[in-house]
Amino acid sequence: RIPMRFTDVVMSMPRLILAFAFVAMLGPGLVNGALALALTTWPAYARQARSEIQRLRHSDYLAAAEMLGIRGWRLLIGHILPLCLPSAIVRLALDLAGIILAAAGLGFLGLGARPPMAEWGAMIADGMQVIFDQWWIAAIPGAAILLASLAFNLLGDGLRDILEPQHD
Repeated sequence: RIPMRFTDVVMSMPRLILAFAFVAMLGPGLVNGALALALTTWPAYARQARSEIQRLRHSDYLAAAEMLGIRGWRLLIGHILPLCLPSAIVRLALDLAGIILAAAGLGFLGLGARPPMAEWGAMIADGMQVIFDQWWIAAIPGAAILLASLAFNLLGDGLRDILEPQHD
């Protein structure tokens, strides 16, 4: 119960602002930005895993496995994890669009990857200085963010159709 209450507290805070706070504490950079995004994304996966396990907890499938003497880690890894993994994969594919946007936001504010490493948000920030004369400098990275986000959303939709056929 206590870990899920902590998860609820973390989920109650805006993810992007929490990521900004982590990067501000850790310092700008690619690794720190990725770490900040990972630290702010995990609660949704924890909640989803808990709900999947609660749903499976009283299933006949697991009762039969327990009758065969399968318990503990073997039950978790061999029977529960394969049933929970498809929904986590779909969620990750759908969440990658938001993660890309958050990473671009960090880069736009100067908290992402450091030059000379290319980063879409930093490219847009650089293009903002010459937006009226050379609009494509900001528009092309913005279009890349749009297309990558759209691609991951379509991938997540397709994976959901394949991995979760019972979902409408």
